[in-house]
Amino acid sequence: MPKFLVEVPHEPDALACARVVKVFLESGSHFLTHAEWGCMDNVHSAWMVVEMDSKAEALAIVPPALRAGTRIVRLTTFKLAHIEDTIRRLQPSGGSSDPTRG
Repeated sequence: MPKFLVEVPHEPDALACARVVKVFLESGSHFLTHAEWGCMDNVHSAWMVVEMDSKAEALAIVPPALRAGTRIVRLTTFKLAHIEDTIRRLQPSGGSSDPTRG
């Protein structure tokens, strides 16, 4: 099943922050009550990693008033062999496109 990072930003003032956290904690949603917050480091967002069928499903777990500013990112884990095959397939013949080689 696809995995998504859900990022929910909110206003940086202390009252707005507390209100958003309260909405999450009172929601009863396992996802929302286990969100990770950056507020104590002055990054006013909540993050959750969820397994859903689609971005639309991931967005649906966010309270409606906060959806407009929410960012949903599909996460992927790469295997070295797959990436090496991709590089071989995409790399022009005779040249190195490896940015680590001068």
